[in-house]
Amino acid sequence: MARPRIDLHTHSTASDGTDTPSQLVAVAAAAGLDVVAITDHDTTAGWAPAAAALPPGMQLVRGAEFSCVSPTGRGDRDVAVHLLGYQFDPVHPAIVAEQKRLRLERVDRLRRMIGKMAADGYPVDIDAVFRLLPEGASAGRPHLARALVAAGVVGSVTEAFAELLHNGSPYYVPKADTPVRTAIDMVRAAGGVTVFAHPLARKRGRVVEPSVIAELAAAGLAGVEVDHPDHAPEDRELLRALAADTGLVATGSSDYHGANKTTPIAAETTSPDAFEELLAPVTGVETLTG
Repeated sequence: MARPRIDLHTHSTASDGTDTPSQLVAVAAAAGLDVVAITDHDTTAGWAPAAAALPPGMQLVRGAEFSCVSPTGRGDRDVAVHLLGYQFDPVHPAIVAEQKRLRLERVDRLRRMIGKMAADGYPVDIDAVFRLLPEGASAGRPHLARALVAAGVVGSVTEAFAELLHNGSPYYVPKADTPVRTAIDMVRAAGGVTVFAHPLARKRGRVVEPSVIAELAAAGLAGVEVDHPDHAPEDRELLRALAADTGLVATGSSDYHGANKTTPIAAETTSPDAFEELLAPVTGVETLTG
């Protein structure tokens, strides 16, 4: 009997993916996944439509990717990191308040970036960019990237990030993210579990030292994303060994964004044993099966 195929990190149009939540579920089914997690940035807006679209036998893990900030472990300035929260109570007051704050931060950041680019003559305007967002969606740089593609400034979302929207760009604007330990405590209080997303994705910029991940494990972090498209083989081995040493669950995920990235869904997966271990402590909400 074939082992279940599990992808624990995907995005829909509720944040910066290009598939609606129902389309995301259909894509997951077509790829042969048995379990898929919907983990949009700083929102749970995609949970209900994804659940309504579940085909028979498919399991849905409800989650979110939280925008966080963490010490690097090197004594330099803090770095932006992402934390995956799974199966937490979506109406827990702290979750509701912090996700709302983060979404407002995202809107403000995007408006300021658009203003900077418009001042330099780029053919983008606030209304055009925000028309790309479905109602209630969490705004992100990919929405600006798509506007730049539509305006003919660049040929692709990838090119937009490489040339204009990366963290070192003069148009980049930071946002006030959640301290990572605060986010871990918040998700745990809401009955969920947390996984450090793509912690050694060096192509994205600065990363934390492994010692920081070990400290977070002692503070309640449940897992670490090991098999991720942006992780080099040597970093996967480092993270796998770290997980074994600290008791963290090692997960694998595609970080699927639809047409905004070239990585297909199910490009990386989580083992059934790891999946079971990860969700064992959950008291927030149950997974759903179609």
